[in-house]
Amino acid sequence: MKEVLDFLTANKVFYLATTSGKQPHVRPMGFVMEYDGKLAFCTSNQKDMCKQLAANPDVEICCVDTSYNTLRICGKAVFCTTEETQRKALAAMPALGNLYAAGDGKFEIFYLDNARAVCQTMTGEKQEWLV
Repeated sequence: MKEVLDFLTANKVFYLATTSGKQPHVRPMGFVMEYDGKLAFCTSNQKDMCKQLAANPDVEICCVDTSYNTLRICGKAVFCTTEETQRKALAAMPALGNLYAAGDGKFEIFYLDNARAVCQTMTGEKQEWLV
């Protein structure tokens, strides 16, 4: 878990893929935190991403570091939105306060369940984790 969280936070931007029907959608993300031993993320329930996660919780995340090592994570999104998780997210990334507030009715938190992460180097070496 620590290696995966460190990789995502060190590289600042990662990409999360959802689907709408058969159409994949990929978007940049920059927020991740640990919640109850899981990787947790945020979105707004006003965004298509939230609706896509509710309809099909299967997601994949991809991140590349400056040495071109690639981290891929797949899992199922599970919403865990409470004022407690919202406050934790705002403490982890205060800039989120420009968009959201705890209890605002739009700020959603979700974690990845049954997540598997694979980090691969350019030479093909792999490390795998359950996160």
